[in-house]
Amino acid sequence: QVQLVESGGGLVQAGGSLRLSCAASGRTFSRYAMAWFRQAPGKEREFVASISWSGVHTWYVDSVKGRFTISRDNPKSTVYLQMNSLKPEDTAVYYCAARVSGPYSKGIHEYDYWGQGTQVTVSS
Repeated sequence: QVQLVESGGGLVQAGGSLRLSCAASGRTFSRYAMAWFRQAPGKEREFVASISWSGVHTWYVDSVKGRFTISRDNPKSTVYLQMNSLKPEDTAVYYCAARVSGPYSKGIHEYDYWGQGTQVTVSS
């Protein structure tokens, strides 16, 4: 069983920055591909970014490329999402997810464990 706990969300003005963290339990975090997804009100949950177990490979949705950076610290069992140049359309609940087996992916159904989410609100 893997537990994921997100933190770092909040209210920020457009153009501002936030850093989300996701702390994972379990002894084999370094073997998991990790990802961030988000869900805006009235919309489906969508992929934001993913990272391989080693941290070498990353993948971003086009709308956040150049603004968001996903990273991980395996000894701390934590994955991060640095969000810069935030826009009102980035407003959503952000979820981290772990994939126990398989490579990093953007497929929502390929992830096995999910956090409870953290709210990010960007005001214009």
